[in-house]
Amino acid sequence: MGLSSVAHVAITVSDLARSKEWYARVLGWAPVMEGEGSGVTFSVGALPDGGPLVGLREYDGQEDRSFDPTRVGLDHLAFAADSTEELSDWEQRFTDNDVVFTPTQAMPYGHVLNFKDPDDIALEIWAPPG
Repeated sequence: MGLSSVAHVAITVSDLARSKEWYARVLGWAPVMEGEGSGVTFSVGALPDGGPLVGLREYDGQEDRSFDPTRVGLDHLAFAADSTEELSDWEQRFTDNDVVFTPTQAMPYGHVLNFKDPDDIALEIWAPPG
């Protein structure tokens, strides 16, 4: 018995409308389902080219706290790219869209491009070494 992939990821955001616009503009996210539950409004969207589903969730009455990767919970979310050339394209897209990012870094395990969403949630695009 095994697990083959991640079905989706859900991210808690402080402003659902702002995050939907940002994820769509920057990552090409497209909503596929929206709704409300007990104290939460959400939108689930797909990333292009068969990318993963990303859910955005805004909870009622949440405290205004910034994301902190050192707290228990999510450290960062990494997306995969096929090559380091794609990371250069992403850097240009981030520059064009005023996205906070750290230029691509070569690491022993591959190349990483770190960036932040409007809530300062740590995101990454990873490409294999070589």
